[in-house]
Amino acid sequence: MALFSRKKILITGGTGSLGKILVKRLLSGEDGCPSKIIIFSRDEAKQHNMRLEYQHKANATDEIIYNNFRQLVEFRIGDVRNYESISPVLKNVDIVINAAALKQVPSCEYFPHEAVMTNIMGAENIVRALRENDYNVETVVGISTDKACKPVNVMGMTKSLQERIFISANIFVPKVRFICVRYGNVLASRGSVIPMFHEQIRNNLPLTVTTKEMTRFLLPLEHAVDTVFAAIRGASSGETYIPKVKSSSIINVAKALVGKRPNEIKITGIRPGEKIHEILISEEEAWHTVDRGDYYVIKPILPELIETSTEEFIDKTGEYSSASNPMDLKETIEMLEQYNLLVENNQMEGELLK
Repeated sequence: MALFSRKKILITGGTGSLGKILVKRLLSGEDGCPSKIIIFSRDEAKQHNMRLEYQHKANATDEIIYNNFRQLVEFRIGDVRNYESISPVLKNVDIVINAAALKQVPSCEYFPHEAVMTNIMGAENIVRALRENDYNVETVVGISTDKACKPVNVMGMTKSLQERIFISANIFVPKVRFICVRYGNVLASRGSVIPMFHEQIRNNLPLTVTTKEMTRFLLPLEHAVDTVFAAIRGASSGETYIPKVKSSSIINVAKALVGKRPNEIKITGIRPGEKIHEILISEEEAWHTVDRGDYYVIKPILPELIETSTEEFIDKTGEYSSASNPMDLKETIEMLEQYNLLVENNQMEGELLK
């Protein structure tokens, strides 16, 4: 049977950039057609806009997806921070993808309690609901971030604890498989640097870069969804999937987008809690990380979850950092061009967020 055939799937934070692409991919039926997709979020306006966006489809493929959307998608207003809100939604669900998050680094630095409530207590509420009720959930996927690795900011600290909450839940709710995915900067996602650069270019403003040394992994949003699907398909309890992805310096991203335009590039200084480089696997984690083709997989360290395996750990490679072998300017331009991100009107971002 195909991976998602007749499955009921809950996406928390489902109106975000990742949630929208997840829904579109699920409705395409590429790996089986779900019986229901539940979009769970606290933003009524985004849910309304998401409905409207599906009413303007042009080609046959989009019409098929739209018809599936009308038949299969259910919207639920609620908040993972509230146990009474999330608990009943989990009933009769097969797969949970927890994409609800506070993820802007400066916001989390100024309002750490809010980050704790969403990123930590939200995960704990999901685990508690599955522990206290006889729900038949098969898999919970926690969406994490590079900032959870060797965290230096509130956002990363809360996401690191979210990973641990889900991994340990395999012991206390053994009938459910809890797994995670971890990835870095998603190209053109809401709030990321490329839409900001496009906006600055359109308004003839300087492009603001915090420091010349800063590097980031550049992950297409579709590949982020691929990672989620790969984890659901292949992960054992407690494993964390990480995509192999290219990186670039942010200064080269800015230069690639500016091209021959007159906009200057202005160095503004590091923001509160910001990292110079993204790290997806630390040196310590490399000792229990294996290579599975397009992905690295961090195995759980809790002895109750350790399985006998013939896979070799990648311990000799050290940490997996965006500072290692970043693309040069030419390669960065080619990658942004491949995903239609060099256009001034930010056409690609509009497509991603539909």
